[in-house]
Parts: sequence; C-alpha cells; structure tokens
Amino acid sequence: MRTPVAAAIAVLALGVGAAGCGSASAPSPPSGVDGLVVPTPDPDPADFVAVVDNPWFPLTVGSRWEYADRAGGQVALTRSVEAGPEIDGVATTTLVRAWADGTVVRDLYAQDRAGNVWWFGREGQWLAGEAGAEAGLMMPARPRFGDGFRTAAAPGLSEVATVEAVGEEVAVPLATYERTVDLEIVDATGTRTEVYARGVGLVRTDEAGLVAYDEARS
Repeated sequence: MRTPVAAAIAVLALGVGAAGCGSASAPSPPSGVDGLVVPTPDPDPADFVAVVDNPWFPLTVGSRWEYADRAGGQVALTRSVEAGPEIDGVATTTLVRAWADGTVVRDLYAQDRAGNVWWFGREGQWLAGEAGAEAGLMMPARPRFGDGFRTAAAPGLSEVATVEAVGEEVAVPLATYERTVDLEIVDATGTRTEVYARGVGLVRTDEAGLVAYDEARS
C-alpha cells in the first residue's frame, strides 16, 4: 500500500444507478479514505498496526456477537475474533462467522496506521498477494455518506461497498444505537445492507439483528 502522502485517491463515488450498471462516477472528494489505493496491490507492513480498533469495526481477540433472525427470533449467526496469520509481513486478525446451518467462514483483516480496516482474505478461498488477489477496504477510519470503495479483488470475487447513511437511529433486540453507519454491499450474488454502530461493530444485517455482545478487553 502506498503511503497516504504519495498515493492517489482511488475511492469511487457510487450512486444507485452506478451500482446497478457496474460503472462509477467521478472520484469522491476528500474523506477518511484519502490517499489510499483501493484495492491495494502492494501493502507495506510498515503502514499497518497490530490491532483492529476502528470504532465502527472493532476486532478485539475474544469478542463475540450473537444475531437473531429478524423473522423468527432464533440465533442465526455468531461472530467471534481470533488472532490471525501474517500475510506478507502484515499481522491480521481473524473474524469467524458461524451460521445456524453449520456454515463457518473465517475472514482476515488488518488495520493501517490511519485507522482504515482492510480485508486481506478468506481462509481456504483467497489471500491478498496470491493468484492476483488484492486487499480491499472493509471500513474507512471516518466513513462519510456517499463514499464507495472496493472491499476485495480476487479471482471470481468483486465487492463494492457504498456508505448509504451515517448517524441514523437503529433499533435491534439488544439496544438502540444512534451513532451508526449503513453500508450497501454489492457483489455477484446481489445487494445486502449491513449496519455498524460505533464502539460495537455490526448490529444489523438484512436477515438478523444483534442480541448479545461480549466485548473482550485487550
């Protein structure tokens, strides 16, 4: 990843029409992702820190979240955090997602010095730096309404996220949150919405809402 001073802005301002046709409008004005190339072809370990403590996407090892199906109220998804492997010298953190049907997915994330969180791979599927895969941006340090960015670039995988709302009140079974960020994520399977609350992380998806959060202390 090029340093913030030297890198060009490569974040897309994606409108509804752009998302639908696969094109993008002009680059976003300055925001929390300034100076980054997204996705990044050459992450520099010196640009990254050892922990992921972005307030919108905190990943403290030992933390755990539970989400209940919004229709039936049954626990449909759990998320937990483990230490991750090093990828090309960058320390990553593993987010483990486990669904009620037994499906388990392990995603690898790392945070740069500015507080932006990058997606470095999915165990068993792709890793940044291998077979043309590149780390994408998962959560900016300072998300702003209208910003768009690639979350990943790998063979057979291309995701684009757009900040659809900031600061909307969101009620889930565990609590009501006012400091939130809504991401609309588009990939080959369709479009989904994820809502993140400051200091907590993901609180709602299209299918499930947060019912329990056990925050580990680093």
